[in-house]
Amino acid sequence: MTGLLVQAFVLGGAAWLFWKLLRPYVVRSTLDNLPGPSSQSFLYGNLKQIYNKQGWDFHRSLGDLYGPVSKLHGKLGQKILYVFDPVAMHHIAVKEQYIYDEADWFLRMNNYTLGPGLVATTGEQHRRQRKMLNPAFNINHMRDMAPIFYEVAHRLRQALKIQIGERPGEIDLSQWMGRTAIELIGQAGLGHSFDPLVEERSDTLGEALKSFVPSLYAFSDYLQFLSIIDAVVPRLVRNVGAAWLPHKPFQKLRGLVMTMHKEAIAIYNDKKAVLQSGDEAFKSQVAQGKDLMSLMLKANMSANKHDRLSEEELIAQIATFTIAAVDTTSSALSLILHLLSQHPDVQDKVREEIISASDGKDIDYDDLVSLPYLDAVCRETLRVYPMAPFRFRETREDIVLPLSEPVRGRDGSMLSQIPLPKNTTVFVGVISANTNKAIWGPDGHEWKPERWLSPLPETVTESKIPGVYSNLMTFWGGGRACIGFKFSQLEMKVVLATLLSTFKFELSDKPIYWNLAGIIYPTAALGGKTSMPLRVTLLKRESE
Repeated sequence: MTGLLVQAFVLGGAAWLFWKLLRPYVVRSTLDNLPGPSSQSFLYGNLKQIYNKQGWDFHRSLGDLYGPVSKLHGKLGQKILYVFDPVAMHHIAVKEQYIYDEADWFLRMNNYTLGPGLVATTGEQHRRQRKMLNPAFNINHMRDMAPIFYEVAHRLRQALKIQIGERPGEIDLSQWMGRTAIELIGQAGLGHSFDPLVEERSDTLGEALKSFVPSLYAFSDYLQFLSIIDAVVPRLVRNVGAAWLPHKPFQKLRGLVMTMHKEAIAIYNDKKAVLQSGDEAFKSQVAQGKDLMSLMLKANMSANKHDRLSEEELIAQIATFTIAAVDTTSSALSLILHLLSQHPDVQDKVREEIISASDGKDIDYDDLVSLPYLDAVCRETLRVYPMAPFRFRETREDIVLPLSEPVRGRDGSMLSQIPLPKNTTVFVGVISANTNKAIWGPDGHEWKPERWLSPLPETVTESKIPGVYSNLMTFWGGGRACIGFKFSQLEMKVVLATLLSTFKFELSDKPIYWNLAGIIYPTAALGGKTSMPLRVTLLKRESE
């Protein structure tokens, strides 16, 4: 009897896999009538082009060559809709966001590595978590964050002074931006200090956080196969096999995940113990109880039973907060400093604005966020180079996707909507949406901060891009928009204001490459480790 069950299971799995492989070639859809690049291989389709670390030109060409709607090829002959039409993006990100849900492989990946936090959940569970977290990111709380950010930025400034001394020196700024980003989210997010910056000190969780994203995206070619692996391989076999799999990169990632989870539990238990001791105990902590985790725990205790999050969900938010904040902020700061080094005239102008507003002191919250040229530099950088460029969605049911303007199919017919079967993969072209020449003009691909200093063209303001930030899709839109985008903006501006009023940044003799990944990152050599060497000079006007 057992043998028959095993045989039936194997045959059933084989039949399911055979149908998955055959279906794209048997079942025709509107996607087959859309233009797009040819498939490079049956196994990967266009995935290797999509995930090519130097594939910026490929991503930009999708919009330029094929327009706002096209077809890409995924794994095993899968059809993928590539889209950046504004009306379509509104339906995907806002109106029908839980029909166009996060890709199944993405949710599985985040749940396996970070736990059931904000980026690993969907539906009602995601709505409950979002509702609990939203108050911690309001404007009043951001004002409370500014002094915490400045304290970390001052330590970074002192550390850089120590490293370069009195002479200009070459410094790997990506390393320092990474350390700073971890300390910023540590203090403001968790009430925990990871890195004093002015001295070397190891932190188990901090070290794991630094290594997590590069280790995870070493598997980028395989992540979209997670659903198939889970469907074919029983959970018990997966759990046992994970511990014994003789694959060093996988075991490294597994070790990082175990370390992050263990340390997250320790931080959660400490926070819970302090909370039970009363408000005075909280005030004695790092960030004096104003950190995001403390606020979330307080809110969770006072919430009604239906809205309250489980301990597992709360612990998962610790790793989620830190991973979501560290590499995005680190890369954004590194990229801005690199661009300012390439454009010294822009660097001089933004420095002059900062020094004029500071009068030798920290610029307060309202004045800092209102500095027009600094804001223009930040907006333009995040427009041309979105930190997280890959946005996949999957349809949870059959649905029709409307378009703002008809597009011409391969057969010459005009298509004003795209019928999408259940389980269709949709790739929203964030890079194309942000640089669309029809909206931003013929220089849409170019980095020009000045464009933000005048009223934006009507093509931009009337485009109805559904993003939460500056007519851009950088931070997404709707209920899955980046909850911490204002937090990130303030971090960046505090650090930039502190550094640019103290140092001058110039290119070194080493080339710098920006690599596409789940979160973009710089290297000083193709295929190398994260690195961004710049020449740093202490300004003569600095009197401290």
